[in-house]
Amino acid sequence: MTQLGASPWQTNHDGDERRVGIEIELNGIAFPHLVDTVAKHLKLERVDESRYRSKLNGAEEGDWVIELDFDLLQKMASDKRNKSALSDNIEQLLGHISAPLVPLEIVSPPLPLSKLQDVENLIQTLREEGAQGTSGSMWYAFGLQLNPEIHSQEPEHLLAQLKAFLLLYDWLAEESAVNLTRKLTFFVDPFPERYLKQVLRSNYWPTSNRSWAEDYLQDNPTRNRALDLLPLLAWLDEEQVAQHTQDPLIKKRPALHYRLPNCEIHIPDWGLANPWNRWLQVEYLAADRQRLDACCDAWQEFHNRPFWSHWGLRKSWADRVRRQWLVPIKKD
Repeated sequence: MTQLGASPWQTNHDGDERRVGIEIELNGIAFPHLVDTVAKHLKLERVDESRYRSKLNGAEEGDWVIELDFDLLQKMASDKRNKSALSDNIEQLLGHISAPLVPLEIVSPPLPLSKLQDVENLIQTLREEGAQGTSGSMWYAFGLQLNPEIHSQEPEHLLAQLKAFLLLYDWLAEESAVNLTRKLTFFVDPFPERYLKQVLRSNYWPTSNRSWAEDYLQDNPTRNRALDLLPLLAWLDEEQVAQHTQDPLIKKRPALHYRLPNCEIHIPDWGLANPWNRWLQVEYLAADRQRLDACCDAWQEFHNRPFWSHWGLRKSWADRVRRQWLVPIKKD
């Protein structure tokens, strides 16, 4: 099993230990058994809110949530005012039909970096209980999402992480092997080429968060990005985000929302360290301004080549990243 790497930033914007929220989508385990398994593993108290949503209480960091990722069923199960035998039968039928396709989702509270190994251990337990991930079926559009807390509110720091992600995106996508079903759900749409060419200039460094956020929102007023910054931007300036999108699912928080990785929980040598260590390449690049600017210049030169040399461009840039722009990840 790959060892979890250490972030270059150990503290958050308040100077406390940095935290990461984790969302795991899976199938292969009945919902009640999944809740019992997670509660037992983490030594937490199970509180059922409906047939398809439970909270686990007692963790110092906050509640864990386990739910079926199906809004209609969630609403039907929680609507006690309009319950009838017919609606209950319909609800159960929908649950039965959707079970092979709709993921069960485990959502952690923001966890200190020092406790990420607990999630790695939980993944091992769930695999032993029969959990299935993305490649377990051609129909599974399951992911593992990371919500790493920001280290600083400074514009240069936040923009450096966005730039580093965009520069490494092709490599990350190849390594993550995002399947066709997830691509067709439009949850991880790529950033527009026009926006990439604007932001990935080595001299693009707006001096205020509002300035670079406005550029972002002009071209990306959607949560459907592999790196969704809307929760962070809403936390910085909720009114500015509201001028571009009224999406009620945006939850403001001082964290990035990384949505690209598959969840391959059924594969023996897969664990949290796989997507986490790839994400750390973004942080290591962002933490080195000289290397980051040089990578921007290389990206611009590569993408401004004559059109006849662009065959296989994305794979070629991913190969360039693999050869030149990755660094050894320090281990905890």
